[in-house]
Amino acid sequence: MPGVADVRFAEREPAEKRSLLTWEQKNRCILPEDLRDFYLTTDGFTLNWNVKLDNESVPLGSLKLNSISRLVPLVQPVSLFSLPNAPSLSDLDWDDKEPGVSLSPAPPHFDSRSRVFELDSCGGNGKVCLVYKSCSPGVVSQKSELWFLDRSLCWHFLTSSFTSYFRLMITHLGLPEWQYNFTPYGPSPQAQQWASLYQPLTFADPQDPPSDPPTDPPLGPPPQQTGPQPSLQSQDQDSAQKKPSAQSGAAGGAGRGGGERGGREGEGRREEVREREGGAAGERRGGGRGGEEVREREGGAAGERREGGAVGERRGGGERGRGGERARGRRCRRKERRRGKRGR
Repeated sequence: MPGVADVRFAEREPAEKRSLLTWEQKNRCILPEDLRDFYLTTDGFTLNWNVKLDNESVPLGSLKLNSISRLVPLVQPVSLFSLPNAPSLSDLDWDDKEPGVSLSPAPPHFDSRSRVFELDSCGGNGKVCLVYKSCSPGVVSQKSELWFLDRSLCWHFLTSSFTSYFRLMITHLGLPEWQYNFTPYGPSPQAQQWASLYQPLTFADPQDPPSDPPTDPPLGPPPQQTGPQPSLQSQDQDSAQKKPSAQSGAAGGAGRGGGERGGREGEGRREEVREREGGAAGERRGGGRGGEEVREREGGAAGERREGGAVGERRGGGERGRGGERARGRRCRRKERRRGKRGR
């Protein structure tokens, strides 16, 4: 990251199991399993990092978790030497919600109904607390949550597990006032500037209008066609065959799906009957056309025979005419010869 310098991490020894058992017996609370494993790995956590401004190292990020010995109750028990009418946090605990309105999750209380332990002081900007709600005197509490108590002593829910909070702390790099991102009013302008510099992907300016999330197409099969399905056309028309859609919607019930399948089967049977009738009509039309072609062929053959006879008759008449002329010429020659013999 730009300008980051002087990163310091304090290594600590794991906490002892007897220290954890002592804490649970003393406070009558069971540590969460993930927080117990964390303390058995390291007794607390501290990581600080600075930035360089005008050749000076300025402290900026701080990731901190108290050790098991500093995991103390937020509301300390009343001392015997304190004044009888001294104010305490329990005096500030009141229900300011309207009648009939329930907050989810319900905020903790400063009195005996909740057991609150300080996990991080947040550099004086608030406190991150491990909270056990709905507690009863003398009863061991087991379920815990993590809440943020701001400087105005208002509670803000963070996470329901320690692991989730630790991930949030790492994601926000321990920047100042990062816990105020979970409040209605957000961090200060200076903290927002630091977040925009070192968290450009996760930082969102509260003054910018929220952008609508992209709408993805719904998963599942496409909607079913409600109109009549296209039928198969004849091959004589040289058109492409269309196949009816057989996809069904997954949102219908069993009875509805059965009715749709029955309707599609009925339509398919009607289309088959129509195709068969159309094929029979086409065959009859084809047979009629074939008869006409046969008749035309027979008529053409008869006409050809007639034309051939006429041609033959004309040819025979011509030959007969030629034969008659030849016979006449022969007769004339014979007559001339006879006349010549008589003259002699």
